[in-house]
Amino acid sequence: MEEKWWRRSVVYQIYPRSFQDSNGDGIGDLKGITARLEYIRELGADAIWLSPVYKSPNDDNGYDISDYQDIMTEFGTMADFDEMLEKAHSLGLRIVMDLVVNHSSDEHKWFVESRASRENPYRDYYFWREGKDGGAPNNWGSCFGGSAWEYDEKTGMYYLHLFSKKQPDLNWDNPAVRDEIFNMMDWWLQKGIDGFRMDVISLISKPAGLPDGVPGANGYAPASLVANGPHVHDYLREMNRRVLSKYDLLTVGECAAVTVEEAKSYANLDGSELFMAFQFEHM
Repeated sequence: MEEKWWRRSVVYQIYPRSFQDSNGDGIGDLKGITARLEYIRELGADAIWLSPVYKSPNDDNGYDISDYQDIMTEFGTMADFDEMLEKAHSLGLRIVMDLVVNHSSDEHKWFVESRASRENPYRDYYFWREGKDGGAPNNWGSCFGGSAWEYDEKTGMYYLHLFSKKQPDLNWDNPAVRDEIFNMMDWWLQKGIDGFRMDVISLISKPAGLPDGVPGANGYAPASLVANGPHVHDYLREMNRRVLSKYDLLTVGECAAVTVEEAKSYANLDGSELFMAFQFEHM
């Protein structure tokens, strides 16, 4: 059996904002990356993992995405991306994109629609709940501090955000959400990218009923309690079946709050989910 290309590849991570500024505005950009591709190849890299370059209000360094199929204005245009991708491939370099699909930006069109009314067709793209005992729906805490719930006055309900309040969590239990995400992934792969590094992918399946957890010293149950949710492997196998298996890719999951043994389920030997996973026990 032919060995997968990524098994012996050196992957070079680029954080675009600070990598190379091509136009003197003090912000790194796609044209700056393109100008350094020969240099990266000379270093011995085989692939580039690109931190998020998608359209974003930049509340969390681009990990709050307002359009998965557009480029952050400060970084350039989609034409600049296509030029970078073409040149990278001509040099034998592959491009791996950051995939951030546990949450979107609150400025994404899905969430703008979702918060418009309780009856909006996009309402169930996110987690909306009534308050409880005059406060949040449960005692979950945000990774960024405070409650993981934000009250929205327009509809009188709370929405879930395991990270910033500008990063509402997507509801993967809704098949329409999975369709949207898988179609977006396929769009990028049709464009010619070579893989995905998947941000906090272990958090996409929330426990049924969103129950209270054991509170920590700050009074909140840690966001890690949603890791390895009841359907996370179902959803990753569906992703693999519908999208990943159709391409020759590098896939690696960032698996927060996952043990070494649990990580083996994400990067299983039969290739039905992801090829690799990294977790944080060493930290």
